[in-house]
Amino acid sequence: MSRPEEANKSQNKDLVFFIRVQYRQNSSWQGTIQWMDGKKTAIFRSTLELGNLINDAKKQNSGDQAKTKAKWEDQESAS
Repeated sequence: MSRPEEANKSQNKDLVFFIRVQYRQNSSWQGTIQWMDGKKTAIFRSTLELGNLINDAKKQNSGDQAKTKAKWEDQESAS
């Protein structure tokens, strides 16, 4: 029987993002984030939205299909 720690490690893979901060206004960041493994990109207007995008990618990567507000687009359609 496998231990719960081992099951969590197999589900939690490292996620790789490329974050481009284009502006810094009102004590926050605006820019784009690319999820390299998921081959998706998104625009964020605040650090809170950036955090939500990262959490959404983490959920998608683990197979959780919970409804999220994050708007990821395929990289081909975003260019």
